[in-house]
Amino acid sequence: MSAGRAAAPDVLVLGAGVIGLSIAWRCLGRGRSVAVVDPAPGSGASWTAAGMLAPVTELHYGEQPLLALNLASAARYPSFAAELTAATGRDIGYRRTGTVVAAWDGADLAALRDLAAFAATLDQSMQPLTSRELRGLLPGIAPGLPGGLLAADDHQVDNRLLHAALLAAVVGAGGELVAETVARIEVVDGRATGITTADGTVRSAGVLVLAAGAHSGRIAGLPAAARPRVHPVKGQTLRLRMDPDALPPRILRGSVKGSPVYLVPRAGGELVIGASTEEAGFDCTARAGAVYELLRDAQSLLPAVSEAELVEVSTALRPGSPDNAPLLGPSGVDGLILATGHYRNGILLTPITGDGIADLITDGRVPAALAPFAPHRTAPQEVR
Repeated sequence: MSAGRAAAPDVLVLGAGVIGLSIAWRCLGRGRSVAVVDPAPGSGASWTAAGMLAPVTELHYGEQPLLALNLASAARYPSFAAELTAATGRDIGYRRTGTVVAAWDGADLAALRDLAAFAATLDQSMQPLTSRELRGLLPGIAPGLPGGLLAADDHQVDNRLLHAALLAAVVGAGGELVAETVARIEVVDGRATGITTADGTVRSAGVLVLAAGAHSGRIAGLPAAARPRVHPVKGQTLRLRMDPDALPPRILRGSVKGSPVYLVPRAGGELVIGASTEEAGFDCTARAGAVYELLRDAQSLLPAVSEAELVEVSTALRPGSPDNAPLLGPSGVDGLILATGHYRNGILLTPITGDGIADLITDGRVPAALAPFAPHRTAPQEVR
């Protein structure tokens, strides 16, 4: 295709994962014309994610501001899911199942009780479970586990159904999808004016939103001060098929001899297993050892896993940030907004990111919920 110039929308979103699409959908709903650029929509972290909406069981010491954002986004999910289904006719698998965290041994149980005490100081409830109560909630769980915690308000969504619905919503509302690779962001006199795609097409826009996940810091053209400080964190997820009666009725999480693992039950007999984390650059090769470790640890918590059919191994890159929190807001270059670095909470933060960035574009003000996550709180990153 020869180089050319395409029509200029009000908003040009770089990245068609759930974050980019939610921003595009909300901007369309506010009367803006929108184009979304991505060579393979939904092929990255949005595809490989497990879909847990887990603000409480994802709680980590020192991440209190992120907890507040996660809780606020989780609170929006029921209405967000209903609105998206109404707009598209597609179910996104939103289920209020709750999450059980199982302790592997006495030391693990003590650590979980400490975490519950910490959560209580933040007004978050995690119910302690005895060994008997654990077996009552999850009849198929491995015998001999000493107890755990129940986070009743941690839920889930089917991330692939969510992505498909958001894609349909954007198209249905008149958004343009551009299946091209962004080669360069064009900056003229300190303002982002558009992009050049790999085929040489120049696309201008009133506002650019950089939502390209782990690849956000690799796109050429930005000055160092505006380049998002994100890095790839490799994760592998397994999808199994098993007897629906053998599925756990709730999300099951645990740490087996120090290795974290989660098991997410889905309608129809699917079980999603994950939690592998590797710093491996941009390599997305599936690693046999990681698959083995996930299956071993999942079976240690739920023995029925040994009888399941292994259907899929998927690998993707989560967009990590220096403090594990997203980069949301003005980039420091006029006309360019960042929405990246969501790391392990991209699915959970989809509603609040979509609303917040659309509000920023519409009103010109950073919403209070997003203010603690301004991109300028981190130092610029070098191109690698």
